Amino acid sequence: MKPEKIAAWHALAADSVLDRLGTDIAGLSQEEAEERLARHGPNALPSTATTHPALRFLSQFNSALIYFLLAAAFAAALLGHLVDALVIAVVVLVNAAVGFAQEGKAERALGAIRDMIAPHAIVLRDGARQTISVRDLVPGDIVILEAGDRVPADLRLLRARGLLIDEAPLTGESVPVEKQEEPVDDAAGIADQRSMAFSGTLVASGQASGVVAATGMQTQIGRISSLIQAVETVTTPLLRQINRFATRFTWLVMGGSIVLFTFAVLARGFHWIDALIAVVALAVGIIPEGLPAVITITLAIGVQRMAARNAVIRRLPAVETLGAISVICSDKTGTLTRNEMMVRRLLIERDTILVGGSGNAPEGGLTSEGSEDDADAIAAASGIVRCGLLCNDAALRRDADQWKVDGDPMEGALVALAMKAGINPDHLRAEWKRLDEIPFDAVYRFMATLHAGPAGESVIFIKGAPEAVMAIAGVDPSHWEQRIAQAAEHGERLLGFAIKRLHTRKTRIAFDDLGDGVDFLGLMGFIDPPREKARAAVAECRSAGIAVKMITGDHLATALAIARQLQISNEPRGLTGKDLEVLPDDALAACVLEIDVFARTSPEHKLRIVRALQSHGLIVAMTGDGVNDAPSLKQADVGTAMGHKGTEAAKEAAEMVLLDDNFSSIVAAVREGRTVYDNIRKVIAWTLPTSGGETIAVVLAILFGFTLPMTATQILWINLILAVTLGLVLAFEPSEPGTMARRPRAASAPLLSPFLLWRVLLVSVLLAALALGVFFHTLGQGRDIETARTMVVNMLVVAEIFYLFNVRYLHMRSLTWRGMIGTPAVLGAIAIVVLVQLLYTYAPLMQAAFESRALTLGDGALIIVLGIGLFFCLEGEKLLMRRLGWFEELS
Repeated sequence: MKPEKIAAWHALAADSVLDRLGTDIAGLSQEEAEERLARHGPNALPSTATTHPALRFLSQFNSALIYFLLAAAFAAALLGHLVDALVIAVVVLVNAAVGFAQEGKAERALGAIRDMIAPHAIVLRDGARQTISVRDLVPGDIVILEAGDRVPADLRLLRARGLLIDEAPLTGESVPVEKQEEPVDDAAGIADQRSMAFSGTLVASGQASGVVAATGMQTQIGRISSLIQAVETVTTPLLRQINRFATRFTWLVMGGSIVLFTFAVLARGFHWIDALIAVVALAVGIIPEGLPAVITITLAIGVQRMAARNAVIRRLPAVETLGAISVICSDKTGTLTRNEMMVRRLLIERDTILVGGSGNAPEGGLTSEGSEDDADAIAAASGIVRCGLLCNDAALRRDADQWKVDGDPMEGALVALAMKAGINPDHLRAEWKRLDEIPFDAVYRFMATLHAGPAGESVIFIKGAPEAVMAIAGVDPSHWEQRIAQAAEHGERLLGFAIKRLHTRKTRIAFDDLGDGVDFLGLMGFIDPPREKARAAVAECRSAGIAVKMITGDHLATALAIARQLQISNEPRGLTGKDLEVLPDDALAACVLEIDVFARTSPEHKLRIVRALQSHGLIVAMTGDGVNDAPSLKQADVGTAMGHKGTEAAKEAAEMVLLDDNFSSIVAAVREGRTVYDNIRKVIAWTLPTSGGETIAVVLAILFGFTLPMTATQILWINLILAVTLGLVLAFEPSEPGTMARRPRAASAPLLSPFLLWRVLLVSVLLAALALGVFFHTLGQGRDIETARTMVVNMLVVAEIFYLFNVRYLHMRSLTWRGMIGTPAVLGAIAIVVLVQLLYTYAPLMQAAFESRALTLGDGALIIVLGIGLFFCLEGEKLLMRRLGWFEELS
């Protein structure tokens, strides 16, 4: 029979589940299994339809920016400037190739999830064990699980013995989850469904059998796969702004060209062919054809800088988007914390002992909270420390510069604690030889081991859930209630410890041996500690106006404790997955800005949170490492996966991968992103006035009927030589001081802010004034038109050199030693421009090609003096705007 999609299998008794699935503990018959396979389909995630590579490549040309470039190439070719047309065509092809190479992110993410499903499974069919392909599993199959197995489908557990399952990729839990066959509450979230084993998770220890409740797309991983398919790729702010700017600019140029052409023919008596050539020349001049290439190069340089900071960018525009981030939604486990359990607190009869250090490393001391004599307190705690080490199957080893746990993470923390207390684990375990054990089981929730002591005595050590160990020892939990609550406030997971000294030697242990004479040793509090650099990174985010939201599958108390330690906000507030279930989307959007921690969340919850934040116009970064993070990583403006502990599904869905899994690396990447955006604005602020100055000068010539101050070829020469030299060096500019002290820019902020628009207009007018000034000055001296035009070309180039030093610092004055000397890239580019302009002015070949003429030393001095005057004029304007407070208002 077909399983019910909405059946709460975790809440049903085992017999009821078997009955509803039409099976029994002996398994299905082969005939029934084949019939169900035909009905339900294979236990696999379907392959998504992919776009043909040729169509994917052609789709890269479908943007206003590309139309903008193609129009510039067509105009250049129409004027016979084939080299310029070829350069523009190469830029278009490079952009298309980059986009084509970055396509297919969602398909690869789905493929990574499909790879998580185990290839084979052990099942019972016709009452006998069989090994079959996972694809052939059907609802009702009885599956056998052992340590090391990957769960092949969503199973309702029928029998569980010491079963611990690592669900971190699915739920974000930092430690393996205890499983049981008893049903749990109907409203339990995924992380609390302890009677279920989910497809793609890993059996850490123990054995179990379960009945297949869901296969393929009906599994939890299948639902995540559906979410990824449903998420649409978000366009980055830069792409939106460039497309909007290119579209408006193209229409503006076209409209202006038509008006100017009409005016030249009807009002000034130009022949229509002459007018057309002049207007097309002007259009080519005003279109900054090198700008998109320089922006692409600026982004690529940002990628290189971020890689040096352990942040690998998988999609080029994400570099700039990082600079606009206003919210970072971070997973807790493995991102803000180390994903390494450690003992933080020992609660013994007369004292509380705090443990130093961080993570797996056995480094840090033990200090008493209630006694001035740490040595006496530590001696009193030696019994519970020894119990934790001996009632333990884990080992701690050093691998290069890292300490790694072989076994359960919490047991590994007990080994590290013993080493911090000065105990050699190997020596103590050799002294206290283990004879027998009662393995941990979710039914009774404790583990007990029998040991022969150094004097031959028999001793039982017990470790487990506090309530279970207290019950064995006959301890009243109310005596420890206040101290347990204090540990819970700090987000600590507690384990209880006890000891029983036997009067007779024994080699076997049974439950009856735990009846009387058990002494309670105390409790230990475990935490997954915050990363060392995470707190400083969170503080830097807050100073930069970036909110940090913690989204985790862990318990709310634990998550809030970590949030307080990291100081995510002054008073962190939280919601659970259950709270989110009853909140409609509009109510979630209304409160999402006030909530700092979201706990016990499912993939759907994470997706809703990201969308709720985006509904406020915020630019959202989402960090995570599990399969459960993949849909929200793709939905976010910048999805960020962990390189070490991240699953392949998370990496494929993300725009950025952190190689060191360190939250602080994303903050460094945000700083680089802001620098990239600043540099793009500098490129635009420097490039557009060149075209603007040329345009004003030519338009005035047409309007007032005087000779054009530049030919079409000279206009292209200025654009080409400046774009590939001075325009490019701005991409290498370092961060300005105070980059991370500014608030994030709004997602709707225009690429040309009011300040930049004012600056472009002002500099365009000043450049046009300088060009026409030297033009008429030269003609006034009785010199020929060719010499006057050569003066104009050199004046514009020199003016742009001095303007470059002014525009290098948009947020501070440029009249500083650092501002004046420039970077090596700036100085190198200026040297190239000077050399090329000397060739343009004095080389016979260049004079023949561009109709240029040699200038005198006096001409050169005049041009340089005017360039210096332009620099000081613009510095004065910048200073005045700051003193009047206009800069902050217009930026």
